[in-house]
Amino acid sequence: MIQKDFESLRDELRNDLEKKDWRKAVIVLSHFEQLDGSRQKLVLLDLSRGDADFVLPLLITFAGAYPQMYEQQPMLRGMLISKAIDYPDLLIKNMRELETKNKIFCIEILGEIRSEQAVPHLLEMLTLAGEPELLQAIIDTLGLIGISDAVSLISDFLYVDNRVLVVCAIRALGKIAAPSAMFRLAERVGGDHDLDRLILEVFAEVQDNTALKKLSETIASHHAHMRSLAKKLLVRIGAKSVPFIIENLRSEDVDLQINSLNVLGDIGDLSASAPIRKLLQAGAKNANVRFAAYEALSFMPQVQGAYVLAAGLLDPVEHVRIAAARAVDRNYNEVLGLGIRNMVQFKNEDSDRIVSTIILAQADKIFLDLIDETVFQQTAVELLSKVHKDLRDHWVALLAARGFSELAAKILPEQAGQTRRPRACAVDDSRMILGIYKHSLHQLGIEPVVFEFPSSALEWLKKEKPDIVFTDLNMPEMTGIDLTREIRKIYSLQELPIIMVTTQSDVQDHEAARTAGVSTIIFKPFDTAALKQCVAAFCPGKTVRNG
Repeated sequence: MIQKDFESLRDELRNDLEKKDWRKAVIVLSHFEQLDGSRQKLVLLDLSRGDADFVLPLLITFAGAYPQMYEQQPMLRGMLISKAIDYPDLLIKNMRELETKNKIFCIEILGEIRSEQAVPHLLEMLTLAGEPELLQAIIDTLGLIGISDAVSLISDFLYVDNRVLVVCAIRALGKIAAPSAMFRLAERVGGDHDLDRLILEVFAEVQDNTALKKLSETIASHHAHMRSLAKKLLVRIGAKSVPFIIENLRSEDVDLQINSLNVLGDIGDLSASAPIRKLLQAGAKNANVRFAAYEALSFMPQVQGAYVLAAGLLDPVEHVRIAAARAVDRNYNEVLGLGIRNMVQFKNEDSDRIVSTIILAQADKIFLDLIDETVFQQTAVELLSKVHKDLRDHWVALLAARGFSELAAKILPEQAGQTRRPRACAVDDSRMILGIYKHSLHQLGIEPVVFEFPSSALEWLKKEKPDIVFTDLNMPEMTGIDLTREIRKIYSLQELPIIMVTTQSDVQDHEAARTAGVSTIIFKPFDTAALKQCVAAFCPGKTVRNG
């Protein structure tokens, strides 16, 4: 643009500003992007000298007429924001008087400048407006301003028959982040997976006491997808969430205790160690609670109270003993070593169980420390000839690497039969449980194929058909119910039995599992006999040993 044309344009703009002819002024501003930087600054200077009650609606009208140009011209945007900050009352006036499109633009600017002065007007408009786009703009802006006075009215939109507005209300309450907002969101949870997920993610973002309390309480949800997401988010939050999760250990709800212990183990914060030991010392009657407690302790350094771990080696339930052995191994010291030596110095039923537990738990430190004990060594060699090949190979390699080659040579694998072994697919996010599956199924003459991740199991199942599937219920990313639904798209109920194995006693979970297509449900801690019974019931005619 030549200088003469530019001067004519400035003269026109000054004239429009003087006469307050915003229609012509908008047309003049439409040439703004054609100007170089220095000339744009001169135009802005002219605008800054105009009356605010004219310039502000002029800029709003221009933004509505040329939205793309407005977005690409930061100086014009800066001028509007500056005027809005200086004259919020004028912006509020325009918000109420302009047509809907420009009204929405005013509302958005009020949110951007966090105008608390606008809140009463926005709340009034919220009760009167009927257009969804206008309602959305108001709710978004109230969320940005963040005044708790808006919680009640915004919460009403959590239940409207417009999903966009519901999502908008959830996000706005999350931005306000007041305790009352968190309570209203907690009341909305249930029934809609996507909305529930969004609410829990809001809790995880806010992380105030109310949000963390609600998030930790969600571990007790009747919906598997809610429990899984709550656990994942709490682990992501980490140590800050631990005091709230610890409170769950006082509950009489066994499922809540187990799920809370799982989360505390994944977080691994030392502050949870003492409350978990206290739970064990109080004599937790449920084996799954004891298992989860020892498994959690295995991820936490035990500065004191390690004797509780050693006591777990004498638990009547194999799963619990294995979890205790893992915890002992990760906290192994001279005092624990002396105590365990005393437990295995004489061959009896207890010492056999302890040696078997150490082998199955792959407790390397305990094993190597005790291998020079005659009774331990003899029992270990005898048991290792009967375990699954993967486990046997682990111990043979460890002994050879530590200078026990002659002892390693004594561990001979049992003779394999000629009959093809039935195959069982086992899915569980606990490697410890997968190890138990391997051992127990092997003892029954069944070839175990184990997966830590349901998605990996599903890919394998698309190519291979086992004789039976065992799956955990509570797993991250994909629950056992979700996995069952996907498997049923490949194999019918008659083609492939699926056994749900869980600690969860919730009736709703069981109904959902059966609806998804599980053949039956068994409970942890399972033993070899329980697995044998399932194979015999759902795979008749398959070769199963006495285990």
